[in-house]
Amino acid sequence: MTKHRPNIGVTGPDKGGRAAWWFTWFAVFLHGGRAIRIHPQKGLPDADIHGLIIGGGADINPKRYGAEDIRDLFLKDEKVSSLHKFFTYLLTVLFFPIIYLVRKIFSASSEDIDNNRDELEFDLIKQAVDKNIPILGICRGAQLLNIYFGGTLHQDIANYYTEVPRVHSVWPKKRVKVDEQSRLYDLLGFPKVWVNALHHQAVDKLGKQLSIVACEENGIVQAVEHTERNFILGVQWHPEYMPQIPAQRRIFKQLVTEARVRMRK
Repeated sequence: MTKHRPNIGVTGPDKGGRAAWWFTWFAVFLHGGRAIRIHPQKGLPDADIHGLIIGGGADINPKRYGAEDIRDLFLKDEKVSSLHKFFTYLLTVLFFPIIYLVRKIFSASSEDIDNNRDELEFDLIKQAVDKNIPILGICRGAQLLNIYFGGTLHQDIANYYTEVPRVHSVWPKKRVKVDEQSRLYDLLGFPKVWVNALHHQAVDKLGKQLSIVACEENGIVQAVEHTERNFILGVQWHPEYMPQIPAQRRIFKQLVTEARVRMRK
């Protein structure tokens, strides 16, 4: 059966990131794809890639979008109440015990810059764009897609909008409005969806040939898609951590479907 499954490259860090990999592998496998893990030490895969997922993880070097690294100015002032931390912990453990525990054990800090990964993923995106291979960017991956097409990032969103309490949870606690004219809406089937939030950066200036297709009520960009290609999609949330939600699974299903078309050419 493996030979009939399209190969989906899934990027991640050299260390950590196992939780995201396992959940992404499951989402791809569930819909008929074969996930191939890609990270800087391993380099580019030998097998042909028919679809690409740029996963979450470390912050992207601001030099990639012509900015000075000022993240420390924001992160050192960021404060979250102990009560909020406690309730976030409690809700996550109660409703998502497996996801929480796996992430806690196997995920690494995402605040460090990984230049080798930046370089590898830029090369992969370029190859995928040149070959018309479908791309899904998740969290960091959505941000990297925006940078690749000429956009920039907010280095820390807490400096640009107020959210009390600040949502940072694998549990879908944040409501997002979806553009009803977008391909993302066709996949999700709802004008508003609840998503998780594990990021502290977000799209600022939009990249060329991209369209904003989902936002929070405060204007923070939650999803972008290419205006001309069938499937170049970036979502700021982590759909792999919500396998119990059919709408989120359809994102992976469509990626694999597009990859299968590519495999047959």
